[in-house]
Amino acid sequence: MKKILFASSEIHPFIKTGGLADVAGSLPKALAELSQDVRVILPNYPSLKTTEDVHFISSVRVNNQQANILETRLPDSQVRVWLVDCPELFDTDGNPYVDAQGNPWENIADRFTFFSRIIVEVAMNRAHLDWQPDVVHCNDWQTGLVPALLSIESNTPATVFTIHNMAYQGIFPESTFANLNLPRQLWHPDGIEFHDMLSFIKGGLAYANRITTVSPTYALEIQTPEFGYGLEGLLSHKYNILSGIINGMDLDQWNPETDRAISEPYSIETLEHKVINKTSLQARSSLPVNKSVPLFGLISRLVEQKGIDLLLDCLNEMVEMPLQLVLLGSGDKSVEKKLMNFARLYPKKISVTIGYDEALAHQIEAGIDIFLMPSRFEPCGLNQLYSQRYGTIPIVRETGGLADTIEDALPKSLANNTATGVSFKEASAGALLEAIKRTLLLYNDKKTWKKMQKTAMSKDFSWKNSAAQYLELYEQI
Repeated sequence: MKKILFASSEIHPFIKTGGLADVAGSLPKALAELSQDVRVILPNYPSLKTTEDVHFISSVRVNNQQANILETRLPDSQVRVWLVDCPELFDTDGNPYVDAQGNPWENIADRFTFFSRIIVEVAMNRAHLDWQPDVVHCNDWQTGLVPALLSIESNTPATVFTIHNMAYQGIFPESTFANLNLPRQLWHPDGIEFHDMLSFIKGGLAYANRITTVSPTYALEIQTPEFGYGLEGLLSHKYNILSGIINGMDLDQWNPETDRAISEPYSIETLEHKVINKTSLQARSSLPVNKSVPLFGLISRLVEQKGIDLLLDCLNEMVEMPLQLVLLGSGDKSVEKKLMNFARLYPKKISVTIGYDEALAHQIEAGIDIFLMPSRFEPCGLNQLYSQRYGTIPIVRETGGLADTIEDALPKSLANNTATGVSFKEASAGALLEAIKRTLLLYNDKKTWKKMQKTAMSKDFSWKNSAAQYLELYEQI
């Protein structure tokens, strides 16, 4: 049995801004089911939603600042969650990283430096918890300083650093380094210095015993200038300790047989009931109710990374095709406005909901025929996994985790029944439009379409597979 300290700045269902929270809420549980001793550590934000008992277990002081350690559990599990409670740093409502205007919190470097220091105290068994991990598993830039700070300790646990998205790096001016009172021996080009700036993510990349990211293809992509954001050289240098492990998905939360958010549960054996969800979604979205028209869907942050600009460039042609589109998301205000304008112009073709609605997300996955995911880059992606589980055929750009989890519907894959979606290579509106046309042809061949749906629904994207790969990694170090 390994003792694993899993460190994350967000965990579902306590607090979530993206895929990191889903991983942090699911992977520790899957590791515990493999008989590992896992503890999760998270800042105690005011907006945290906890359902289990929360109680005080310890207090720790670092650099004349004190934190209380509170304990709760991940829902439906015995996994302990340690909350780092320090109101003077974390007492801001809402998003853990940015204020209501979308600007980073003024003290963001202070809060995640302190969080990292507390993780180090726990890792070194100096937090009065009578427990020391064998492995500290850090996630994204907010915990990047942990491997760096542990590098100057002796008899330390091993460290794993997981990159969920290289675009977010935690970069601050050199003056911040001095203000944070960080150890001077970490400030050099092979350490946490990055072009005379302080880089939190570089702490993880330069000092961790193993680096992982959330898909094998993304592990290769981040070693190139296009996806490495200036750190591709370091990542290439570390290639022998860098690997990609696909994220799993929560099979309880995303299960068409038991999903309470959808109109009619269904399974691979009762796939014909999926159409009931389609007509319900059409009615809810004020679209003409029509069982036979192909219904497309998209659930996304409306930002350039997600390829929303490619979709916008296709919409004029798409509204001329025999199809409907349901869209749920928020992000770039100009994109939101353009989409709303299209929905007003073509109310019988397009329905747009700005914001995020978990129940509606489930209803879209169950009700649509085709899911659009034209991302410019996608470290792993989850919606293409949900889509396949719900017998919804994804159209994806061949990048990152999308390339690793979708089998393109080509003559060979259709013949041997391995096709699960449609993919395209070039990040252009033209390539997306061709993929849409190809999918419409497949949709009209009902026998082929049903085979693809059943192949997709049969795939195993459970966390058990991913957890076993992480466990193997822990054993190696």
